Amino acid sequence: MSQSDKTIPMSSRVKQLRYLALCSHLALVTWMIVWYFFLPMTADYSIVFKILFYILPLLLPLPGIMQGKPYTHAWASFIVLLYFLHSITVIYAEPSQMLYAIIELVLAISMFVGCSSFARLRGQELGTGLPKLSAVMDEEKELYEGKPNE
Repeated sequence: MSQSDKTIPMSSRVKQLRYLALCSHLALVTWMIVWYFFLPMTADYSIVFKILFYILPLLLPLPGIMQGKPYTHAWASFIVLLYFLHSITVIYAEPSQMLYAIIELVLAISMFVGCSSFARLRGQELGTGLPKLSAVMDEEKELYEGKPNE
């Protein structure tokens, strides 16, 4: 966290979203480890495959999420979509694993909501949010069409 991030206090709503993101992220990591290493499976994958495709993607943003970095939360929102798709696919294709996939789906949705909402609201608090499209369009118009002569 940069020095300016520490001086701007987090609202209680933003803190709640940060904890939702962090708790659901840790729960999803734990759940994927339990599911793929301790519960009975219909398909047997190698340990390397399980780590590379089910565990590692969740571990990459973990340090930034633990530190409360909005940018990390934003890109973690994209990573968790893989788990959302995986759970939907398993629910559809593997009825015997449906309960496991439903747990993954609930955790993935809560992580997505927590991460994306935290990134947006904390970014607004810090003044790093994305500008409105109309402001960007006006700036580009001035840049490419030039300023009118006065």
